[in-house]
Amino acid sequence: MKILVINAGSSSLKYQLIDMDNQNVIAKGNCERIGVDGLITHKFADRSLQYEVPFPTHKEAFMEVVKALTSGEGKVIGDVSEISAVGHRVLHGSEVYKVSTLITEKVIDDIESFSELGPLHNPPQAAAMQACRTVFGPDTPMVAVFDTSFHQTMPEKAYMYGIPYEYYEKYHIRKYGFHGTSHRYVSQHYLEMRGLKPEGTKLVVCHLGNGSSITAVKDGKCMDTSMGFTPLDGILMGTRSGAVDPSVVLYLENKENLSADQMNDILNKKSGFLGVSELSSDARDLVNASHEGNKLAKLACDMVRYEIKKFIGAYAAAMGGLDAVLFTGGIGENSGELRAEVCEELEFMGIQLDEKENDYNTGSDHKISVPGQKVEVWVIPTNEELAIALDTKAIIEG
Repeated sequence: MKILVINAGSSSLKYQLIDMDNQNVIAKGNCERIGVDGLITHKFADRSLQYEVPFPTHKEAFMEVVKALTSGEGKVIGDVSEISAVGHRVLHGSEVYKVSTLITEKVIDDIESFSELGPLHNPPQAAAMQACRTVFGPDTPMVAVFDTSFHQTMPEKAYMYGIPYEYYEKYHIRKYGFHGTSHRYVSQHYLEMRGLKPEGTKLVVCHLGNGSSITAVKDGKCMDTSMGFTPLDGILMGTRSGAVDPSVVLYLENKENLSADQMNDILNKKSGFLGVSELSSDARDLVNASHEGNKLAKLACDMVRYEIKKFIGAYAAAMGGLDAVLFTGGIGENSGELRAEVCEELEFMGIQLDEKENDYNTGSDHKISVPGQKVEVWVIPTNEELAIALDTKAIIEG
């Protein structure tokens, strides 16, 4: 069985074709600049093709994906009929979709209706589903896999905000959490790899990248997570502020005569690593600059590592203990320096890194804590595309 996994943005369409018999990636790529001009990158068998092609809408992007997969130099399958199903990543499922779901017209309409909760992602993802159905036809099953679904197991005490309850009833204002597919994959993969049953386990998953979130996973289920009503909440990120006192927002709006949209732009696109360092949104740039004596770059590094450490401690307290800390995402998987500073002085919790193992980047599952410690620390590369494909396969097989 071959499953096509789609991650659509407003001007992009990332794809992976996965052979579910061995879980190998047959081909992958990205259609960029949709609605502007168009560029596709198609990777297969250790080769890569890149060429310009017009993408007025997501429909044309899907048509080019099919063409790239089935013809020409990058051909990897004989015909589109070899694709058994399509799995779509969806940012927001509100409180309606608690698990992955077979896509129908109603599901697409619902995803579109959640646009106020995910304005940058849900509209293009709904549009991509319609385009996919047009290109592949109604007989090819599609499945929606929601970033928010893994976090739907949070108890009320974790997801409610201290605002009048009527706003929750009217507008569904609550913590939703994001990166759920990654947190689910990494936590389940760890348990399977260690031969552990979910019951009784207490894990903290640190998904760290340009966007970052931390999740407490107890008994295999999400108990709490750092992102909130939107992906802006939580720790310092590439251009996002993370959690701030709400009064800071009101104060700045008054002092700088800013509109709500301008303030939103500052918090989402001009803050985080970029805002604090006044240098870059890329963590690698900040690490290099901090080593060269840049004080603001070092401050940004110190802030994010301190915040991660606090979340680990807080979630250990909330779960009543801790069995493992799992690092994933671009920064989590590749920055031994960050992992070392996050885990520094957590020996009282039973956390102690093996310096040599932590510095050694294997690109695969890798235990980096000292043997015999109470709490294990692992680097586990995330694989959201495989998680989406596995859900898709399970649903279409009934």
